[in-house]
Amino acid sequence: MILGLMLTVILLPFVGGILLNLIKFKEKKQKQIYIFSYVVLNTILTYILLAQGPTDTMRIINYAGAKLNFALKVDGMSMVFGGLVATLWPLATLYSFPYMEHENNGPVHENIFYMFYTATYGVTLGIAMSGNMLTMYCFYELLTLVTVPLVMHTLTREAVLASRKYFYYSLGGAAFAFIGMIFLIIYGDSLDFIFGGVLNLSAIGDKKNLLLLVYVFSFMGFGVKAAVCPFNSWLPQAGVAPTPVTALLHAVAVVKSGAFAIMRLTYYSFGADFVRGTWAQYLLLGIVIFTIVYGCSMAVKETHIKRRLAYSTISNLSYILFGVLIMTPLGLVGALTHMIFHGVMKICSFFCAGAMITQAHANYVYELDGMAKKMPKIFAIFTVSAFALMGVPGLCGFVSKWNLASAAFASGNPMAIIGVGGLLISALLTAIYMLTIVIRAYFPGNDFDYATLHEEIQDPDWRMVLPLTLFVIAMVVFGVYSGPLVNFFTSVANGLI
Repeated sequence: MILGLMLTVILLPFVGGILLNLIKFKEKKQKQIYIFSYVVLNTILTYILLAQGPTDTMRIINYAGAKLNFALKVDGMSMVFGGLVATLWPLATLYSFPYMEHENNGPVHENIFYMFYTATYGVTLGIAMSGNMLTMYCFYELLTLVTVPLVMHTLTREAVLASRKYFYYSLGGAAFAFIGMIFLIIYGDSLDFIFGGVLNLSAIGDKKNLLLLVYVFSFMGFGVKAAVCPFNSWLPQAGVAPTPVTALLHAVAVVKSGAFAIMRLTYYSFGADFVRGTWAQYLLLGIVIFTIVYGCSMAVKETHIKRRLAYSTISNLSYILFGVLIMTPLGLVGALTHMIFHGVMKICSFFCAGAMITQAHANYVYELDGMAKKMPKIFAIFTVSAFALMGVPGLCGFVSKWNLASAAFASGNPMAIIGVGGLLISALLTAIYMLTIVIRAYFPGNDFDYATLHEEIQDPDWRMVLPLTLFVIAMVVFGVYSGPLVNFFTSVANGLI
């Protein structure tokens, strides 16, 4: 039954999307109800599956030999990532309906969009529930294939170029990750995800430095989707996609899949004990600390709203990887905390940006002067998300950043402690690039003429506002009461779940 439920939650979004192109709907509202129904059903089934708790590895297809098989399982990591995906996808789908009404691409094009949009849901759950490296790698590659059409949905020159770059970068990263899988086949006892790693230390002998180099290659390969420097330029360009796509690219599906894959690689394949204290750990810590500061610095100078938020994502993803690379249970707790909380904060800020685009046709920061008077709900919500991303106490962003800093100091690793300085610099720069938007919207200046704002500009309908309101509630609740969730992450980080 459990295996059937796993396969159902992975395949249902595919089947629902295919049927969408076969069913003839009389009204758009009927189509929206159909899409939302099977997405919500999939989320309910995912919750039921995750509520069953951890499962054994379930092997479905054997390719060649004991190590090469397609397998699924649920463990603590699956519960964290799968829970995030299942929670955010229905809200993102609801938000997408009024947004896509502004695209005006015709029903056929819209059907194709939702087919790939919901298929991405199933593929991401497949990554979360993969039982070994080979299975995760297959879903990881499939994720690229189902998201490329979403990036180039508008079929403009910019969208085609962005999708091409995203495709090339993802293929290149997957090639480097593939190298790691090959070495795990040779020097590992299995490809299964086992907390502590699967390397056969007696078989490695004097080849430890070679294995560390392979780990670095694999880290950077999976790090392409996690937008690690210098392989991050695809992410700001992917902002040409519709906002429901970019929000999920930046908050859940693609970038978080990259971070999740690195967690699996580090703690469940190579093993943190194998890498901790080596040159590979110090090298990668240096790269992610640089990425943290670089992303924020680029966000400060960027005037395009979605690209500014994209650079913010680049920075915050490396917060997660910084926690992973501390290579202690506390570090992994910080990484998991920020993975979840950043998902909520960033999808909220992107959805606010999408509302600004659809309602006011504003794509640049300087176009938002005085706009808070016309869109009070959206800018109030955006302000909360800005404070959360800055790490203001009382909001969820403070909790995750505190956990990361605490883990860095507790580790005693000099490079990790230097990384705390990077977090502080990032917090300052985040305040600059987020509050710039807020201040211009609320305080455009004494000489600003509100009559220049179009009368039709207003807050969007409830389908956009409701998901945003729930995100704000989550940011506040997790900011003041995150204990049970952090305790769960602690159990996961210690290999107890």
